[in-house]
Amino acid sequence: MVLAERRGARLVRTRVEVAEQTAIGEAMIGGLIRAQFGLAVRVGLVVVVTTGALPLMFASPLGAAAFLGIRVPWLLLGVVVYPLLYGAGRVYVRLSERNEQDFGELTED
Repeated sequence: MVLAERRGARLVRTRVEVAEQTAIGEAMIGGLIRAQFGLAVRVGLVVVVTTGALPLMFASPLGAAAFLGIRVPWLLLGVVVYPLLYGAGRVYVRLSERNEQDFGELTED
């Protein structure tokens, strides 16, 4: 626990480092970019895997089942996919804002 600052200690001003694009600032921004890219890849993979499984349903025995006169895969494709995409978008926005908030807290003096 630090109770007082040392005399002569250099204060690291991360906001200045980022604004002046020094090596430290570039590393911090690179970390934010990698975090955002990793998040986008993970959310994108979840969406691709879940929606990519829908064509398999057309070939499966479940593809012949009907509900209210409409085949189940078409119901999933026409009704369930949109809330899935909306939810994935909401999750992505919430997590990316959290990444940016963490970055902002890191750069505060």
